[in-house]
Amino acid sequence: MSHRVYTNLSIVISAFVLVILSSLSMNATTAAANKAIMPINNINSSGSTHSLQANNTQSSMIITKLLANNLQNHLQKAGALLEITSKLPQLNNTSFANLLNQTLTTLHGIPKDADIKKRQIAQDILSNYKDLQIIFFVMPNGNVYLEEPYSRQQNLTTNNLAYREHFQGPIKTHNTYLGNVVTSASSGLSQAVIAVPIYSGKDNSTLIGVWAGGIDFHVLNIDLQSLNLPAGERAVYVGHNGQKIADSNVNSSNKAESFGNLQSFKNAIDGKSGSNIEEVVVNGTTASKMFVTYHPVKAFQNSWAVLLIQKAR
Repeated sequence: MSHRVYTNLSIVISAFVLVILSSLSMNATTAAANKAIMPINNINSSGSTHSLQANNTQSSMIITKLLANNLQNHLQKAGALLEITSKLPQLNNTSFANLLNQTLTTLHGIPKDADIKKRQIAQDILSNYKDLQIIFFVMPNGNVYLEEPYSRQQNLTTNNLAYREHFQGPIKTHNTYLGNVVTSASSGLSQAVIAVPIYSGKDNSTLIGVWAGGIDFHVLNIDLQSLNLPAGERAVYVGHNGQKIADSNVNSSNKAESFGNLQSFKNAIDGKSGSNIEEVVVNGTTASKMFVTYHPVKAFQNSWAVLLIQKAR
């Protein structure tokens, strides 16, 4: 078996294992969360108001904690896969970088048939791990080296990503970095990127480039929508700056929303969990008093949040 075939096979196996683990994690999360939802949906009218409120609050806390663990698993597994592949020998050189002198402004990177080994690794990841929708390699000066799928590279609206937080962050920290939600330069959709810096030399002092993957928010939307929450209730994943990442409400999952003004969100970003009654905008126009349960999500250097929004009782 050739070295290339063996390496690609090992990537596929590693990705497959991660996919299975991710699937099992969400199945367990959904089952446990739905079990926690049951007390909310099956209230015994003979119980005291205080007892019912306490029971509902406890169930809501369980749900948000389970969802926070699930989101954290998604992010950590995606980061681990990028870290593992970043150490492959095919990633430790940019032997086709000279082509950028002719193709950067026209192809937004190297040609489709150049550095096939890197592109194959990226394709293997995308084929076997659905949490990531794009894989790309960026030069030390921020110039795009390649993107997969290649159609995304063709659609780029910029040739240099040095201004992006997810490019600057891994270089400053020398570690895997989770960027904030941004508008993708190749799809125009909201996206968050996990990026890994690649160094060479005995003391790892020479930056070769940044290896990165964009999280597919559609996968996270499906996760939340599998909960089948009661009408009028929502669970949302929220990025560090307050932007909505995923939504249990299928009708609003593609709508851009910010929860940055909620005290519940601010508490979660500070690492706290709990619940508040506060004004939440409903249907994009009116604000209503809602019972918001929150839990932090710590991933790499960043903090995200889970919010469970219910009608105030």
